[in-house]
Amino acid sequence: MSAHAAQAIAQLVAEQPVRLLVVDDGRDNRLLLERILRPEGYELRFASDGCDALAQASAQRPDLVLLDVVMPGMDGFEVCRRLKQDQRLAEVPVIFLSALTEVDDKLTGLSLGAVDWVAKPFDAREVQARVRNQVHLRQMSRSLLRANHDLQAKQSRLNEDLAAAADIQRSLMPRTAPSGAEFELAWRFVPCQAVGGDIFNVLPLRDEHLALYVLDVAGHGVPAAMVTVSTVQSLSPLAGLVQAPGSGPPLAPARVLERLDAEYPLERFGKHFTIAYALLDLRTGRLRCSSAAHPRPLLQGTDGRIRELRAGGTIIGLDGLLPFTEDDLQLAPGERLLLYTDGITELADPQGRAFGEERLWAFLERRQGQPLQDLCDDLLAELRTFAAADEPRDDITFLALDWRGLPCPGPQA
Repeated sequence: MSAHAAQAIAQLVAEQPVRLLVVDDGRDNRLLLERILRPEGYELRFASDGCDALAQASAQRPDLVLLDVVMPGMDGFEVCRRLKQDQRLAEVPVIFLSALTEVDDKLTGLSLGAVDWVAKPFDAREVQARVRNQVHLRQMSRSLLRANHDLQAKQSRLNEDLAAAADIQRSLMPRTAPSGAEFELAWRFVPCQAVGGDIFNVLPLRDEHLALYVLDVAGHGVPAAMVTVSTVQSLSPLAGLVQAPGSGPPLAPARVLERLDAEYPLERFGKHFTIAYALLDLRTGRLRCSSAAHPRPLLQGTDGRIRELRAGGTIIGLDGLLPFTEDDLQLAPGERLLLYTDGITELADPQGRAFGEERLWAFLERRQGQPLQDLCDDLLAELRTFAAADEPRDDITFLALDWRGLPCPGPQA
């Protein structure tokens, strides 16, 4: 053992005395071991037979037992066997002391759970070195157990904090869907951790407009969640980013993304995010959409066919590097708008294959006309079946809107 390790053990012993139980029926051997070990600073206890050894071990729970093999009555092998059968004492290391030199005897001792074997007659330096080794291992084991306990306690507190943060994050999402004769909404949100980087919202705006967005911050956990919280606040109608102050109209989607891009440069949080943002005029069915490097919104016609809304630009965070464009179209009754995050298309099966856009489109085409709530439930079931027992590695967010069309005017009086 190195001088540094010996010094570390001496310091540990000084801080918390190490208890050694010496078991030998020979008085001279006990005195000799006392002279060898007492200068090391250990707290020594002595037993002259197996029964006394078991009684003292049960009462004091030593840190190490030095155990003679050949003793009258109960021999050392039986003492070791009983120590290892006691759950309280099973982890206490045992060093056998014996004049027996046969390999079979040593193998018997080690098979019973002993950690070492010291031959008689003793060499003082050998005894000290072997005891130091076991004390060092014992102290390391205890330190690891304490560290593990502390880590578990910290992890428990962290889990509680994450759960609280997840509750806060979920509170920022809509609890119930806005309702109207012109449209129907449904969504599903499945975070891969207690706190994720996905978030979505549906915002009723002035002049009978409805804004919808799905946002995905790079990464997971608390850092990503903090960005999502901040962006939700920025996208609140009261913050002035999605609609002009006062009586001004809602801002066009491309303009909203431009303002987000200026508000969230990469250096602010060290994270970028993607977003799909749509604005629907409930009086006319006019839909405008723009995406920032996000999975493109899908528009499904009454015939089940799907097309992508491709207008947009790059990720949020490049501070105006490229302009944002937007789609501007007129919804027909029965058409369906679908927004989602790449947690769906990048979901992997046990073989590592991605769910992909092709599977998503095929699923949506098969379910054309299905009620939205059933569609959302069936999509989650499809994803779980595809992933089998594997947990998703990314958040899953899906937001759908059915446009029913403008209500027919009532008969005039």
